[in-house]
Amino acid sequence: MLPIKEIRENSARFKLGLIKRGLYDSDTDILEAVANPDSVRVPALDRLTDLDRERRDLLFRVEEVKRLKNEASKDIGRFKKDGKDTSEIISRMQKLGDEGKEKETRLKEVEDELDKLACVLPNIPADDVPVGRDEKSNRVLREHGTKIDFDFQPLSHHELGLALGMMDFERAVKVSGSRFVVLFDDLALLEWALMRLMIDLQMKRGYRLTLPPFLVNSASMFGTGQLPKFEADLFKCRDTDYYLIPTAEVPVTNLHRDEIMTASQLPVKYCSYTPCFRSEAGSYGKDMKGMIRQHQFNKVELVKFTLPEHSDTEHNALINDACAILETLHLPYRITLLSSMDMGFSARKCCDLEVWLPSENCWREISSCSNFGDFQARRANIRFRRDEGAKPEFVHTLNGSGLAIGRTLIAVMETYQQQDGSIKIPEALVPYMGKEKITGVNR
Repeated sequence: MLPIKEIRENSARFKLGLIKRGLYDSDTDILEAVANPDSVRVPALDRLTDLDRERRDLLFRVEEVKRLKNEASKDIGRFKKDGKDTSEIISRMQKLGDEGKEKETRLKEVEDELDKLACVLPNIPADDVPVGRDEKSNRVLREHGTKIDFDFQPLSHHELGLALGMMDFERAVKVSGSRFVVLFDDLALLEWALMRLMIDLQMKRGYRLTLPPFLVNSASMFGTGQLPKFEADLFKCRDTDYYLIPTAEVPVTNLHRDEIMTASQLPVKYCSYTPCFRSEAGSYGKDMKGMIRQHQFNKVELVKFTLPEHSDTEHNALINDACAILETLHLPYRITLLSSMDMGFSARKCCDLEVWLPSENCWREISSCSNFGDFQARRANIRFRRDEGAKPEFVHTLNGSGLAIGRTLIAVMETYQQQDGSIKIPEALVPYMGKEKITGVNR
C-alpha cells in the first residue's frame, strides 16, 4: 500500500513512479512520458490527492462542528441560568448537528473510496528498474554456466516423462482437468529429492524452516497484495473466507502481521515448502503441453524481513541463495532485472532467475526474487522498533522462489537426458535418490 502522507508531501516522485507503471492517461510512449511527466496525467493519483484533500477538509470541519456545539451547549446553560431565551441557540445546535452528521457520512464515503483506491495502486519502482511495458525491456544482468551441446536431438521433458512411463497427463485430466500431472516412481522421487536438497541447502545458509497452512484468510491475501486486485487469479473455497495459497509468500509473510519486532531480530529469514495453487487466469492456450504452467505445483520459498537500510543488500543475498541451487545442480541460468511494467504488483524491484531448457532452446523463469520495500509491511502492519520506546517503523519484506520444484525437475530432466532416453541424476541428488540414473519402468 502506498503511503498517503508521503504522496501528499512528494507527489512528483509518486507520479513519476506510477507513470513508470503505465498508469498515465495518454498514448505517449512510456519513455517519453517518464522524460516529461508534466505532459501527462495520472488519473488515479489525481483522484487520490483530491480525496485526501477532501478528507482533511472534512476532518477539520467535523472537529470544528464539535467545538461549536460544545460552545453552544455551554451558552445554553448560561442563558438558562440568566433566564434568557435559548431558542436561537438550540436552533443553531440542531443545524450544527445536522451538518455534523452530513459531514461524518461524507467523511466515511471519502475514506472508503480512498482506502479502496490506495489498495489497488502498485508499488513504486526502484530508481534502477528499467522502464518498459513488457519483457522486451528487461535487462540481463549476468549468465552462469555452459549450455550443453548435445550430439543428438534432445527431447522435451514431457516426451522424456511419457517415454519413461513416469509422467501421466491423461489420467491427471481424468482426475482433475487440464494443467495437472501425475508423477510416478523415480520422477516422483526426483521431485521430493529436489525439495529436500533446496531445504537442506537454505537451512545451512541461515533460513529457518517453516511448514505453514496451505489455506489462508482474506486478510493474509490482502497483506501480501493478492487481494483485492487479483482475486480472479486465486482459488477460493466456496462460502468460506479461505483461499488456497498461490505461493508460501502469503502465509509466511503474514506470520508477523500486526506484530512489532525489534531491530536486533532482523533480518528474519524463512524457507518453506508448500504446494501452490493458481487459476492461471488470462493464460488460456499458453504453455498447455507439459508441466510449465500448472494449476498446482510445488515450490520452496524464501522470505525475509529486514531493516530498510539493509533491504538492497538482503535482496542481492536472497538472489544468490536461490542461484546456489542452480549452481549445485550445474544448471545454466541467467539473472534478469524486470522492467517497470513486467514486475509484480507489490514489488519495487524484481530479478528473475531463468534456467536454460534445451528442448525449447530458450530461457525459462524458475524464480522471481522481489524486494517489496515497505509496501507489504504497510498492508500487513509489520513493524519494528530500533530501540526500546522508539517509534515503530515498517520493516522491508523480500521473497523469492528457491526454487519452483516442478520447473527445476524439468530442467534436470532435459539437461541430464541421455541418448537412450535415460536421465543421469545430478551428483548432488544421488544421496537423496539412492541411484545415479533414471531408466524407466521397462528398462
